[in-house]
Amino acid sequence: MLSVRNLQSAYGASQVLFDVGLDIGEGEVVTLLGRNGMGKTTTVRSLMGLLAPKGGEISFDGRALKGSTPEAIARCGIGLVPEGRQVFPTLTVRENLVATAANRLGRSSPWTLERVYALFPRLQERAGQSARTLSGGEQQMLAVGRALMTNPKLLILDEATEGLAPVIRAEIWRCIEALKAQGQSILLIDKNIAVLKRLADRHYIIEKGRTVWSGSSSDLAANAELVHRYVGV
Repeated sequence: MLSVRNLQSAYGASQVLFDVGLDIGEGEVVTLLGRNGMGKTTTVRSLMGLLAPKGGEISFDGRALKGSTPEAIARCGIGLVPEGRQVFPTLTVRENLVATAANRLGRSSPWTLERVYALFPRLQERAGQSARTLSGGEQQMLAVGRALMTNPKLLILDEATEGLAPVIRAEIWRCIEALKAQGQSILLIDKNIAVLKRLADRHYIIEKGRTVWSGSSSDLAANAELVHRYVGV
């Protein structure tokens, strides 16, 4: 579904990505691992067209994406839950969810308000509240729900549970497990390696803007030294 080869990106004269490569197949949950500052979010920004890559290739469902605008990429079927949530603070919960709702791919059972509320009942309880009044965990639920309302073929979650209380983290993981069971393709960035090993199909590790390792969850579990070297604090 998604294929990335030799991705290179920079902020002005400062190059961050030198050689990032990854693949995500239909229905897979794939992680992007690495310490802070290694290029994970820059990779996401490059995939979404928020940062124009300097080199390499990005294709989605056989269509070249490099050079496309963020809105064009979103219309192709990629939904983003950005780091820091970035919900629309002055809109209500319901308005956030319907603002970008679409079923461009013509799914027979699209995401609707009712389905999102069933996944996150707390959002239904707060449907009329402005997003700025929500807790951080509730805003993360809203960001996930907003992305799902675009009915994406691929869902990208950047720092899925960062800064959340344990009970809210558990709810987000429950949501991701439910989405995986429904066949949703997901690219996931998070620091909770134990959960990621259980949940994801495959993993990529990036170090200083380069993909340095890829493998299955069993491969990752069998190589504690690798995790400590590239992911541990």
